[in-house]
Amino acid sequence: MSRMFGTLAIILLAVSIGPAQEARTATVAKNGMVVCVSPEAADVGVAILKKGGNATDASVAVAFAMAVTHPAAGNIGGGGFMMVAPKNGKPVMIDYRETAPKLCDKDTFAKTTSWFDQKAVGVPGTVRGLEFAHKKFGKLPWRELVEPAVKLAEEGFLLNKSTANSLNEYLKKPGGNEEFKRVFGKDGGKEPWKIGDRLTQPDLAKTLKLISEKGPDAFYTGPLAELLLAEIKAGEGYIRQDDLNDYKAVERETIKGVYRGFDIFGPSPPSSGGICIVQMLNMLENYDLKKMGADSADTRHLIAEVMRRSFADRAKYIGDPAFTKIPDFLTTKEHAKKLIESIDLKKVTPSESLADGIPIQDEAKSTTHFSVMDADGNAVSNTYTLEETYGSRVVVRGAGYILNNEMGDFNRVPGVTTRKGGVGTAPNLVAPGKRMLSSQTPVFVFKDGKLLLVTGSPGGRTIINTVLCVVLNVLDFEMDIQAAVNAPRQHHQWFPDQLAVEFTDQKLIDELTAKGHKIVKRRQGDAHSIWIDPKTGLYHGAADSRLAGKAAGY
Repeated sequence: MSRMFGTLAIILLAVSIGPAQEARTATVAKNGMVVCVSPEAADVGVAILKKGGNATDASVAVAFAMAVTHPAAGNIGGGGFMMVAPKNGKPVMIDYRETAPKLCDKDTFAKTTSWFDQKAVGVPGTVRGLEFAHKKFGKLPWRELVEPAVKLAEEGFLLNKSTANSLNEYLKKPGGNEEFKRVFGKDGGKEPWKIGDRLTQPDLAKTLKLISEKGPDAFYTGPLAELLLAEIKAGEGYIRQDDLNDYKAVERETIKGVYRGFDIFGPSPPSSGGICIVQMLNMLENYDLKKMGADSADTRHLIAEVMRRSFADRAKYIGDPAFTKIPDFLTTKEHAKKLIESIDLKKVTPSESLADGIPIQDEAKSTTHFSVMDADGNAVSNTYTLEETYGSRVVVRGAGYILNNEMGDFNRVPGVTTRKGGVGTAPNLVAPGKRMLSSQTPVFVFKDGKLLLVTGSPGGRTIINTVLCVVLNVLDFEMDIQAAVNAPRQHHQWFPDQLAVEFTDQKLIDELTAKGHKIVKRRQGDAHSIWIDPKTGLYHGAADSRLAGKAAGY
């Protein structure tokens, strides 16, 4: 497979939109690699690998560290999905998605106008998820994996530009509680944060220390649980001790597909990511994308049409498998061929024509991903979230951590699917104990039984399409991993019926507009990825500079 280096990466960066991006090259290492949004957390992960920890140990340590250093999405008050690829075993998925409190039902949020309070909080799953991963795959003692995060919270860390700007922006926004402003505001919010300022979090340090010393149960029972429940009660929220007692992380079968001889492994429901990625690749396999060209109008149009159809299926069929029967045909090659029968390369298919009986009406997000590999070839692809940036913007008083606002990921109004993007279909309606539908898409790609690519992204519904773009860039367009991460992306999610793009080539935009696309420009994703050279076995880590990040290896 040919590789395009250096100059191409710089060109691709130049045509993307959003914050100025630095030209990077991939970090190459032999014994281990950690790629994530937080440089401090990446260094923590590599230190764990050097101590003899495996990829899962490093991932647990990175996740806890990012709860300190990347408060916009790193968390212990949220949830997510971890994909683990053992060196000599089948990839598995650990589902630690949040659940709906037992006091909630399908009508609880029908009239909700704000998701920034205690009512919006789902039962947190992160600590149980990390516990599950550690018990099944970890080597080092639990305490050694949490202690680096304790130290970062106690001693603080220096704010980079991204985190300083983010805090300054979100501290001004409405919603949340005063504790959010107290914990994350500089001098109580009186002064703006600057690059190089040190953020310390003593309450969070105490919380993490308890989790370190007494184990994961300390989060769900005892004094920490009492603090959480008091915070929920203060805002008339729905979580009770029974919800915390009953929460469990779940191991699930992965979604597997084959694309041009590559084996694709993605997360299964309640994440829609695995099904959608495999379904879209099944559709695209019927076209010669390499011959069509990465940035031709026909290629960009085709990918948008494939996205449109997959997101329509997502709304129709996918939810928590404990509550919804999900059809087996969604990831079949036959279904893909049926879906592409209506694709016209000359013009768009109106999204409303794909509703298939779903009534469409008019009507009056933050995650983070990291990828890890160890010296033995074990790999982890982990995506976890608070939902919106800084979640509910509610900090548990006395405990120092932010709570999610994940209840907003359920379909809010039963039966109401809107042209603006609201979905009201049955598979993702609220029910007690139910896990809300997710777009998180941690992915592995294998070739001839050997791991080739570890990737994923944040970005709400854009996550699936960001991952698709990275996978296509590597497999079809034969870009090196840094160029594949840097390249401009696109996103279509059925409704609203518009194509979001990062590229600024006016000729290409005009050609897509002529085909009927309504173009909007938007930065998309933060895909920290690892490519494994099949010839040398070396790990190539690519940090995504759309936000921040570091690829650290040794």
